[in-house]
Amino acid sequence: MKEQILNLNQVKIPLIYEYSDVLPIISLRLIFKNAGQVGQSKNGLASLLADLLNEGSKKQGSAGFNHALEIKAIELSASSTSESMIIELNCLKEHFNYALKMLVELLNEPNFDDEILNMLKIKILGKIAARKSDLDYQAKLKLNALLFENTPFANDINGDEASINDISLDDVRSFYEQKITLNNAFIVLGGDVRVEELNLNALNLENGKISIIKKFNTNKTPNFISEQRTSEQAYIYFGAPFDVEKNERYKANVAMFVLGSSGFGSRLLEQIRVKKGLAYSAYAHANFLLYRSFISGYLQTKNEIKDEAIALVSKIFNDFVKNGISASELEATKKFLLGNEPLGKETLFKRLNVAQYEYYMGYKLGFFDENLKKIARLDLKDINTFIKDHNEICSLSFASIYGKGKTNSKNTSKHSKS
Repeated sequence: MKEQILNLNQVKIPLIYEYSDVLPIISLRLIFKNAGQVGQSKNGLASLLADLLNEGSKKQGSAGFNHALEIKAIELSASSTSESMIIELNCLKEHFNYALKMLVELLNEPNFDDEILNMLKIKILGKIAARKSDLDYQAKLKLNALLFENTPFANDINGDEASINDISLDDVRSFYEQKITLNNAFIVLGGDVRVEELNLNALNLENGKISIIKKFNTNKTPNFISEQRTSEQAYIYFGAPFDVEKNERYKANVAMFVLGSSGFGSRLLEQIRVKKGLAYSAYAHANFLLYRSFISGYLQTKNEIKDEAIALVSKIFNDFVKNGISASELEATKKFLLGNEPLGKETLFKRLNVAQYEYYMGYKLGFFDENLKKIARLDLKDINTFIKDHNEICSLSFASIYGKGKTNSKNTSKHSKS
């Protein structure tokens, strides 16, 4: 895997690249930073733009554009995340030049049309309406509102009824011109292709401004919100800040593996399911992103034992920070993480995913491998010191939706946890 520079319209664009002729396939991704939920002026704008880009070019329209791709088995799609917009292209080597031509056509002249926009808004409003009855999804939204209050991440990435209805074609076009720019982009390329074959000279995007990365803090005040609905189960999400320097995130990976991300054998699942029988599944994992870092977790349980389950989660976290992990837990974690290393990079697409994440986060290429070496050398004293130094993970906020069987009563409450 190499990092190179692609000069396009007098802009130097970083290019992450690996050549592989094992199969005659090519993968190309254009990643635009600050072009997801974090960069939008109205809730749902980024995801709506991604949907619109999937409607083909203005020249050929949705049906004509996508039919032309299908004939040559070309995959060309746009997707938005909480932080970025990704344009992905996958094709056979023999169709690469044609695929590039279609990519350029799409980005130079998106299908910005009021009729298309209104059709997409109706679809999104339908999705939003359907998800109101998805109690699991609604509980997760409530947790985001607690953890990221007064930030873009407090809202549903798809927007809500009011925000979607308020988005105009001018809003979409303005967001596209401001965020889908060369200075916001980096490229990931891999497969049976040479860099010299990547001809994007006809791409006519704005140069734009280099985005300033603003970190958003996770709420450090523990809070609790619950809502009673008609439900046979209680859906519980929880989270807290997890502020870890880049050079210590390998320690966080080890700590979280033991605490809640390893499935059976993790502290959460062992104590909540195996010993107490309070939930079928329970997990927690770290989220290290460009604009925020936090810990989050989930469990689903019976309504009548939800309070006991929530109290046990808090106790497990407090005991974890106080007492750390054992020598046997550390060794088992090392064996698993180091033993699974080849699986994480066994295919070209997996290696590209790793490299994309490394570059996006500002790490040097090879950061993943260096962390594995550090994990191999990690001793018990160091990991337990790290865990004790991060007692912010005990500042847990909880969001739950529960019921008392098939009833019509509703009650919503919010208060600070003691």
